[in-house]
Amino acid sequence: MDEDPEAKMKEQKEGGGEVRYRGVRRRPWGKFAAEIRDSTRHGARVWLGTFNSAEEAARAYDRAAYAMRGSLAILNFPNEYHTPGTASSSASSSMPEGDQQGKQVIELEYLDDKLLEDLLDSEDKKNKKT
Repeated sequence: MDEDPEAKMKEQKEGGGEVRYRGVRRRPWGKFAAEIRDSTRHGARVWLGTFNSAEEAARAYDRAAYAMRGSLAILNFPNEYHTPGTASSSASSSMPEGDQQGKQVIELEYLDDKLLEDLLDSEDKKNKKT
């Protein structure tokens, strides 16, 4: 499943097949169009531009996908993007690296109702003594 896109491209060129990239279409006059679907706008197409090569168009798609979806994006050239969280297992590892700077992560532990009542009762008893 983790195929190297560049090796795939070389293999297809040698076999005579045309290279296909996610988000890229070849125009009848030979240029390559790139677009991406925006899930926040009910799958509306976002035009990324027309390019001279399929690789340029695929990289434009990758930039847009990474900007929209961060490390969860499916990319044409995944080796060109650093995926944060591979070295650590922090709770915030699913956020893009740029979003982690300057933010504090707070983890909350669930306490059952009985413990909460005991804590409140002990606080009430403490307040009555004073």
